[in-house]
Amino acid sequence: MTEARPDPAASASLWERDEEVTSVVGALDTLCADRTSRGGLLVFQGDAGLGKTALLNATRRMAEERGCTVWWARGGEILRSVPFNVVRQLLQPALLSMLPEEAREYLGDWYGIAGPALGIAEPGDRQADPLDVCEGLVNAVRRLAGREWPLVLLIDDAHWADEESLRWLAAFAERLDELSVLLVVTRRPGEVSGESARLLAGMAAAAGVNDLRALSPDATAALTRTALGTHADAPFCREVWAVTGGNPYDAVELLAKVRDGELEPVEARAGELRELNRSARGGGLVARLEELGIDATRFAWAAAILGTGISVDLVAQLATMSREEAVSCAGLLRTARILTEPESAGPRGGDGDLEFVHPLIATAVYNSIPDALRTAMHGIAAQVVTESGRGAAAASRHLLEVHPDDDEELVDQLRQAAREHLAVGAPEAARRCLERALREPPTPEVHPRVLYELGCATLLTAPATTIEHLRSALSMPGLDGRARVDAVCRLSQALLHNNQLEEAVRTVEAEAARHEPGPTRLRLHAVQHMWECLHTGETISPDRSERLAELAAGCTGRDNSERALLILRGFDAMARGENAEEVVELCDRALVNGRLAPGFGWTDTEWGIELLLMLAGAYAYSDRLDRAEAFYNEGLRAYETAGWSGGHLALAHAYVGLGHRRRGRLREAEQSLRESLRIAERVGRGLPLYWTATCNLVDTLLARGHVEEAWAIAERYEFAPPYPATIVIPDPRSVRGRLLLAAGRTKEGVNELEAAEKAAAVRGHHNPVMVPWAADLARALAVEDPARAARLAADVRRQAERFGTDTAIGEALRCAAALETGQRAVRLAAQAVAYLEASPCQYEHAAARVEHGIASRSAAELERGLALAVSCGADGLAAQAREALQAAHGLT
Repeated sequence: MTEARPDPAASASLWERDEEVTSVVGALDTLCADRTSRGGLLVFQGDAGLGKTALLNATRRMAEERGCTVWWARGGEILRSVPFNVVRQLLQPALLSMLPEEAREYLGDWYGIAGPALGIAEPGDRQADPLDVCEGLVNAVRRLAGREWPLVLLIDDAHWADEESLRWLAAFAERLDELSVLLVVTRRPGEVSGESARLLAGMAAAAGVNDLRALSPDATAALTRTALGTHADAPFCREVWAVTGGNPYDAVELLAKVRDGELEPVEARAGELRELNRSARGGGLVARLEELGIDATRFAWAAAILGTGISVDLVAQLATMSREEAVSCAGLLRTARILTEPESAGPRGGDGDLEFVHPLIATAVYNSIPDALRTAMHGIAAQVVTESGRGAAAASRHLLEVHPDDDEELVDQLRQAAREHLAVGAPEAARRCLERALREPPTPEVHPRVLYELGCATLLTAPATTIEHLRSALSMPGLDGRARVDAVCRLSQALLHNNQLEEAVRTVEAEAARHEPGPTRLRLHAVQHMWECLHTGETISPDRSERLAELAAGCTGRDNSERALLILRGFDAMARGENAEEVVELCDRALVNGRLAPGFGWTDTEWGIELLLMLAGAYAYSDRLDRAEAFYNEGLRAYETAGWSGGHLALAHAYVGLGHRRRGRLREAEQSLRESLRIAERVGRGLPLYWTATCNLVDTLLARGHVEEAWAIAERYEFAPPYPATIVIPDPRSVRGRLLLAAGRTKEGVNELEAAEKAAAVRGHHNPVMVPWAADLARALAVEDPARAARLAADVRRQAERFGTDTAIGEALRCAAALETGQRAVRLAAQAVAYLEASPCQYEHAAARVEHGIASRSAAELERGLALAVSCGADGLAAQAREALQAAHGLT
């Protein structure tokens, strides 16, 4: 048993905690070994009163004795609606202790992303991406950990943490292997559900949970004698255990009552323990509070309403008493063990002078406030917090509790709070504010705008909910002009993200029909065609490309709607395999002096990333890889500089990888694509960005000759039917068919390539480089059905010559050469080399060299092919070249 300590209140919860204390000591020893030590995560779980807080207090003391920096935060039952409450408690004091320029230096590029969430920087004027903010907070601790080593983070009552802090906590816990930080978390089981429960469960599973148990009768007896004296007899000690159930908190409170009442700890007085226990908590605690007088009760109620940042001045305002009266009440409540002064390393709530002795007391006091009075006090608290200069977002927690009463001012306050929450990356908090505003309710002219704002708030997190709100907003009068068009465009985005792409198209098409010809209608047509270009289904009208071509024909690029149509027309023409020079000319007209026009930046939200990726993709497959790679790299830099770490960054890495793959830099392509897949895995499986990363990685690994690894990636990341409803580049059916053929599953590979043929026909996609099913299918059928293989090869060549790029024609000639023998095969292979030598695609050039060397039995050609293959990182092709070289040298 852990040795007795003189103060039972401090030590009660460490009785019979040897195993837990040992795990803390071991983790601290590991942390303090040296600056390169790995981080650690400990999770302690137990019901209320079992000593989680006391164990954290002991951890803090042990850490400080070793010279560690210790930061502490605590979740609060009534504070769960306050975004970033826990992470602010944890990090804000350390950052505020720095000079502003020092804090900016430590956070670096993340200052503008994490700073507003931490309350140390002003937010920007746009909605922050929650994933980016979460990543920024993780990196904030990463930077601070180097400065504060050895660093220990303690989080009490994590089950009451706000969801934004829990997201950060889960992401941070995943990185502890990279950081020299010890993270210790306590939680109650079964307190939360939904996303919060999932995040806590994932963290607990990673760490393994240490379950705290109630004290045994022997430990309770030892605690009793430590508190009351060794003369406490065994029956009395046994009754203390029976009454409290071995709960350390209850035992300490009960023994304090015994001491205060000077009750003799003997069997004859044991019968009085149950009544004393009832007065120590719950209703008894409330009765004890009332005994202190109405002023002290009002003070305690006001403190419970505030919950955090409990300063005497704020409580005095809320309780409508003088400062002198408030100071006197605070003293009474401290003496009664209801309030206490926060420890210097304890949870910090800004300028708070006081905190509740235990969360159970805070909850009991809050719940004791009569319902009507509690609601009224929240209304006053909102005013007090606002007048203190903390802003609408800080007051919103109280506004949410006020009864609806047709208050226009309250609706305005909630809308402002929602904007502030969105600016720091807390869309769920914004949603709560706007949903509460709807219950007020808003005036008829404001109602549709609140619904529109609610739809914007949920766009990143809940597409289905966004659809409902935006449809309601659009069905009401009052949402007109640009706001209505924006709502329609956002609704179409939500439908796209909810895998309802066809409906997204129809929604924008219907809105466009309501407008006369002009800029607004042109913008809607551009959005409609953008979604149609991304759609892979059979229900899009067959004359789509013709309609798009007609619209783009009159565009000169004078505004962004016209530029968008030119990009869409260029991408569609590229995918259909029309003349590549015309594709490039269309794309060039969409630029301003060779660069993206204002409003088309990678971080601009009006048009989105899809349009810019279409522009770069059109260049990439038209053999203008220099331009494509410039755009891909520009996008990656933009997201890294802005701190965007979610889906946008995943796509940027994927398309940089695609650029490397097209160029023939296979090692670099693999590296970029693995990073893309890592980020995409965090964002969520099944999304188009996830397919893009996986498809390109499989394609790259196949080009490298790493077939087994490509198969493992496909299996692990579910790269198989059913395919997404949006276009993925390159075509996933073609890539999977190539994978099946490489794995020796020829029949399945042929079936997959034939499915790719049908899907491409529906879309009218005949670019043999972007959708390369035909060349692979021709090779696969060369022996079984040579006539069909020859027809396919001829079609590939016809389409390639129509498109007109060196890569397309060279690849078509490679396919034709593979179906021939003798001198005809040699001539075709030589022609393929000539075209691909002029192409920017070095892997294909290397393959053509090796194939020509094999067909012609030329050692010189094989050596050139081998050098190119090694340079590209095409290990399989290099091995094939070496084997052929040995055979060629043997012949000579």
